[in-house]
Amino acid sequence: MAPKRTAKDKHVMTMHIFVTLLLLLAILCIPPANAQRLPEFLDSLNVAEIFPGADRLGPAEGKPMVARAYAGDRQLGYVYLTTDVVNTRGYSSKPIDTLVAIANSGEIVGARLVQHHEPIVLIGIPQAKVDAFINGYIGLNLVDKPLPPGSPTPVDIISGATVTVMVIGDSITRSVRAIARAYHLGKAAAITSGEHSPVENRIIDTAIDEIKSWDYLVQSGAIGNLKLTVGDVNETFRQTGRQNAIEHPEPGDPSDPFIDLYAAVVSVPSIGRSLLGDSEWQYLRDRLKPGQQAVLIAGEGPYSFKGSGYVRGGIFDRIEVIQSDTSFRFTDLNHQRLPSIAAAGAPRFKEIALFVVPDEVQLDPIKPWRIQLMVQRVINVKEKAFAIFNLNYQLPKEYTKLDPAAPLTAPPATPSEQGATSAGGAEHASSSSASAEIDEAPVLWKQIWRAKTGQVAAVLAALLLLIGVFFFQNQLASRPVFYDRFRLAFLTFTLIWIGWYAQAQLSVVNVLTFTSALRSDFSWEYFLMDPVVFILWCATAISMVFWNRGAFCGWLCPFGALQELTNRIAKRLGVKQIHVPHGAHQRLSAIKYVIFMVLFGLSMYELSVAEQLAEVEPFKTVIILKFMRYWPFVLFAVLLLAAGLFIERFYCRYLCPLGAALAIPAKLRTFDWLRRYRTCGNPCQRCNIECPVQAINPEGDINPNECIQCLHCQMLYHHKEKCPHLIQKNAKRQRVKAPPPDLITPKETVIRFIPKTAPDKPA
Repeated sequence: MAPKRTAKDKHVMTMHIFVTLLLLLAILCIPPANAQRLPEFLDSLNVAEIFPGADRLGPAEGKPMVARAYAGDRQLGYVYLTTDVVNTRGYSSKPIDTLVAIANSGEIVGARLVQHHEPIVLIGIPQAKVDAFINGYIGLNLVDKPLPPGSPTPVDIISGATVTVMVIGDSITRSVRAIARAYHLGKAAAITSGEHSPVENRIIDTAIDEIKSWDYLVQSGAIGNLKLTVGDVNETFRQTGRQNAIEHPEPGDPSDPFIDLYAAVVSVPSIGRSLLGDSEWQYLRDRLKPGQQAVLIAGEGPYSFKGSGYVRGGIFDRIEVIQSDTSFRFTDLNHQRLPSIAAAGAPRFKEIALFVVPDEVQLDPIKPWRIQLMVQRVINVKEKAFAIFNLNYQLPKEYTKLDPAAPLTAPPATPSEQGATSAGGAEHASSSSASAEIDEAPVLWKQIWRAKTGQVAAVLAALLLLIGVFFFQNQLASRPVFYDRFRLAFLTFTLIWIGWYAQAQLSVVNVLTFTSALRSDFSWEYFLMDPVVFILWCATAISMVFWNRGAFCGWLCPFGALQELTNRIAKRLGVKQIHVPHGAHQRLSAIKYVIFMVLFGLSMYELSVAEQLAEVEPFKTVIILKFMRYWPFVLFAVLLLAAGLFIERFYCRYLCPLGAALAIPAKLRTFDWLRRYRTCGNPCQRCNIECPVQAINPEGDINPNECIQCLHCQMLYHHKEKCPHLIQKNAKRQRVKAPPPDLITPKETVIRFIPKTAPDKPA
């Protein structure tokens, strides 16, 4: 006969079924990878708004994919999505989708931003400003009259969203040229139909690997160079005609060096061995995937090609690699700092960087490409000006050979088509910050982990210490003074180091992104890109088996730590605490579960909408951006913290969707580490009243969904002067009559005894 299932067994089974159904739903919703996405936006598109004069669109077709626009039976042009044509990744490293309408003449007649995940725009840049920037391209004919390389954008760059709008503008420009060539629009028709003599298809000759000197590599063109003086930069800004930029010239003599920039493709064996040395070259070659390239960039002079954007947001926003209609920026995930260059005669450089080209883009080492350098000029606290310069690169023919397997083709683009070295354009923008989340190769995440060994070691040490706290909680809790000071120190570490320094604040957005990744191109490498966040998520997942959500919520959450620390200060200052009645507390605590389920449901439908609504979390405002944000977000965060001065951990109790997400599987935990006396709850109510988050019911049992494992109840459990049970027990041992409850209750706490309605519990 099968054993009878207990209520706990049934609950565990129900939770397992629930989790399984969620996973099955996520798997069933997986869309095809790398599919062109124009059809997603056509159904909800008003044709007249995107293509004036058109009354209908044909079906999505061709490659690159377009939809033909018609007025009656007359074709007017095409509508396409930039992400179907060119790379359009900004700070978020996710595509920025822009619909563009182009007439048969090559003129842009409509453009609209339809979807993006750019954090700097989501956090407060008005959509109207982005729309105004995009509308500046309407009416331009970039086919017959292309913008010169490095020229100003039609509309000033938006302050606070420099990289985002530059990516949007660049994607419109390059995609228009690609569509014009593919569908023979404007001058592109004549260019495409013209006769060209066939040229040889060549590939890198891997047999050539002899080591060359620095001078030879520079003179042969294997190393490209861009050299700017102070006079060059000042003259460039003067030509823009923008007075506020002209009035802030670079200091120094016009002949003084500004930057001396060098670049080379080091995935070519001979160039790589010469510049990196044998050991570094072998290491690079082993970690490169087939067809993947690597670029070395070195700079000398007062101007840094790295800047500081990669420190704040993980992206090197001063340099961009452009080849034909493909462009991309490197991130800190692609970056390796080098101390020196191994080639004989190589000068010493202030900055040397080895970049691996990301997987999602292709850099053809045979064809010409260029590095676009953005020079910044500070105008005032809020504004900067920018000028663009190009370093052109063409791999010398001596490092290549004929590809015997390929037929002859039309000649490659000339350097002029790629953009000659030029200067121009001054745009005004403020610095922007964001966290960077992209899907990189395993070799890159391993490189990141090596680079952040110190941070990994620190967070692992903190986790080991926390494990020791839980495993030896009785020894810690039995020493109330030490326990209080230790918890204060650990929470301070969590707030300052994990939160404000490492910026490893976990968020419900991580949960939504994970489930979204299950439905698309899931890859563990994506989640390994931030070592501290990954370790904290793993620790949180494992700890739920032992201590439910309490390990994270009670000890490792920076915003939770901030709430508790500010509440401590408020108590020291005499701020009166509000006690929420148990019934009201139970109902209010359900709000966070509702918020999470709404966000989760919306993420299944539209992740970008869920990400915006996830601003109910003040984590980004308080921890990531340190209150440097649009005022409504700051006001919201301050109000939550203010509420926490009167109700300890107010946000954690009632509004936190992340806490709800972690609490849902709380009762799946295998162990119960918190000790209780039989008199807890009947009659003693001290732990119930003093629990910081009211996770203890009046009956004495602990609600695992709300418990944050702060161990305050365990401190009371061992306290011989605060726990009524121990006071009475010690009195009996001393053969002294136990004093009445009103004498054993401290003045600062009221103990409520519930009349017994049932027989005494067995001893």
